[in-house]
Amino acid sequence: MPGGRLSQEDRRLIAAGLSHGLGYADIARQLNRPTSTVSREVTRNGGPGRYRAEVAQAATVVRSRRRAPRPKRVESPSTADEYGRSPELLSDFSTRIAELFTVTGMPKMAAAVLARLYAADSGSLTAAELVAQLRVSPATVSSAVGHLEKRALIRRDRDPGTRRDRYVIDESAWYRATLENARANERLAARARDGAEALGSDTPAGVRLLGMSEYLERVGLDMLRSAERWRDRLAR
Repeated sequence: MPGGRLSQEDRRLIAAGLSHGLGYADIARQLNRPTSTVSREVTRNGGPGRYRAEVAQAATVVRSRRRAPRPKRVESPSTADEYGRSPELLSDFSTRIAELFTVTGMPKMAAAVLARLYAADSGSLTAAELVAQLRVSPATVSSAVGHLEKRALIRRDRDPGTRRDRYVIDESAWYRATLENARANERLAARARDGAEALGSDTPAGVRLLGMSEYLERVGLDMLRSAERWRDRLAR
């Protein structure tokens, strides 16, 4: 069926059809239009009892004038930074590392924010800069940084002389994250041990839980030793 806007003559035919008691489907067949087109037109302009062709035409003209055309988006030219890196390169890196962050269970937007902070030479960005780079709302950025702050992966500083918050990569974040993972393994190992005792350490389930407990304890100790070595190295 033909598309396009209804003409003034189409509207006169709709009004005539309504005055003769025709249904929307019958009028649509006369116009060779979809029934939904006719029903929307009539509903938008007063309903079957109040529809007037001239009034509907005038209202359509007014609505079309109110619709100001949206300005075309002009992409800013791609310019390299002081190290010769293009915005596309930094964006591609951020996207790829963010995907890996999400594999660890990090929410998608929190991963995107963290990736952008790592890609920034200063290791810090304001909320406005994150909004502009990620093309998301301020509320979305606020939720993402809240998640990262809660896990101590970033910290919040105040820009000197302004009221703007700046989000900064915490250099010791991964050390603390490793400690937290080790503690989580320790808690899980203890629970598995308790489960083995409750179910019977000589039963198949008990043996399985004891093996799980031993593995997690040893891995947790290895994580702690490695984290301490790296902390000493970073301190030096």
